[in-house]
Amino acid sequence: MSQALLSELRELLGPAQVLTEGDLSAWERDWRKRYHGRALAVVRPGTPEEVAAVVQACGLHDVSLVPQGGNTGLVGGGVPDDSGRQILLSLCRLNQVRAIDRANLTMTVDAGCILQQVQQAADEAGLLFPLSLAAEGSCTIGGNLATNAGGTQVLRYGNARELCLGLEVVTAAGEIWNGLSGLRKDNTGYDLRDLFIGSEGTLGIITGATLKLYPRPVGRRTALATCRDLAQAVALLELTRHHLDAGLTGFEVMSAFALQLVAKHFPQIPQPFPQAPWSVLLELVAPDDAQAQAALEAVLGAALEQHIIDDAVVAESLAQSHALWHLRESIPLAQSEEGLNIKHDISLPVSAIPAFVSRTDAALQEAVPGVRIVNFGHLGDGNLHYNVQAPEGEAAPAFLAQHEDRFNALVYDAVQRLGGSISAEHGIGALKREQLPQYKSPVALRLMKAVKKALDPLDRLNPNRVI
Repeated sequence: MSQALLSELRELLGPAQVLTEGDLSAWERDWRKRYHGRALAVVRPGTPEEVAAVVQACGLHDVSLVPQGGNTGLVGGGVPDDSGRQILLSLCRLNQVRAIDRANLTMTVDAGCILQQVQQAADEAGLLFPLSLAAEGSCTIGGNLATNAGGTQVLRYGNARELCLGLEVVTAAGEIWNGLSGLRKDNTGYDLRDLFIGSEGTLGIITGATLKLYPRPVGRRTALATCRDLAQAVALLELTRHHLDAGLTGFEVMSAFALQLVAKHFPQIPQPFPQAPWSVLLELVAPDDAQAQAALEAVLGAALEQHIIDDAVVAESLAQSHALWHLRESIPLAQSEEGLNIKHDISLPVSAIPAFVSRTDAALQEAVPGVRIVNFGHLGDGNLHYNVQAPEGEAAPAFLAQHEDRFNALVYDAVQRLGGSISAEHGIGALKREQLPQYKSPVALRLMKAVKKALDPLDRLNPNRVI
């Protein structure tokens, strides 16, 4: 049966687009190298119609599929299992910008477009697509939507969900739903778009999207400030919101140890304040550079007077701004160089974050003295990447094997007590599937399973993910 399916897929797509031999690890292994599956084949359709044909063929042969974009996910949701029976469906060849409507401030793209490609296309049209994250040079817009990605500008522009007006989706039955609406208002029944966004490929395969664009900001300024603790960082957020309102587009926090890892593994990256307990990266936009500069200087001056921050530096050029962002975006890479760690992508009410970090840091240190906390993330929208690194000199694989389950429970229980979420922007995938029932209400889980059963009754799309 497998050979019959492979022959059919080769006829549909051409032999070059059905990969079964050689090194397939680029598709079969996740970015963190925690999950390594084995696919029956990696198939690379080039059109939505070809995606639909692949789904139909797999349905006839009772074979499940795993959709994959740029394979930059962090929860093991985009790689096959180890059965050797799943088709890995790569969207990489669906990579065209279909249309830009300047008057409507929209762009319609294929799902396999790299995020950076979408950003550049918007920029060339004199507009802005604001979704921005560290993996933007390799992640795809379809994957961003399938996981409802967040990034560094959620504070002003929202998650991927808020940046999408319409979708094109191949269903589990191999039908194409064309919902590529550029409308901002359309109350004609259930919002099918929002079902597929964030569903991690378990309900349908996103093949195209109509995205929101914005006028490109004329004035932009970036600054790095230092704080003695997270309570000061939260106070700075309140102050900047009061002074800057919607002009505040980014507010990132970085712990001392997170930046120490960057200094260790990327010493060529300059750090203005290498000894600061906490660093805050903030960015604002304004009608022109002069107004942006004045607004940022005013809020930082007020923060210094009120002893909310200890020091600050303002980027004086676009290159300096990029350098400050590069410092922040290098933290995940530095973590990877340091070795495997226990990742927690959590969200909390901003007001609860200082107490959460203080108590949970202490609890982790009590459990394993010398454990190292890599704490950074999007403080402006309440999302922390609260990761746990083994003590200095201890082997990371052994540390994870011994402590991951216990540390996950410790962190997630603390998050739940404060009304937070165990997954802010990375999704559930395979990594958190078994934990989700502990932190999601039974009613919510029953509704989720009912939706899955209705849209994919034979469980052929990314099975054993999310639920």
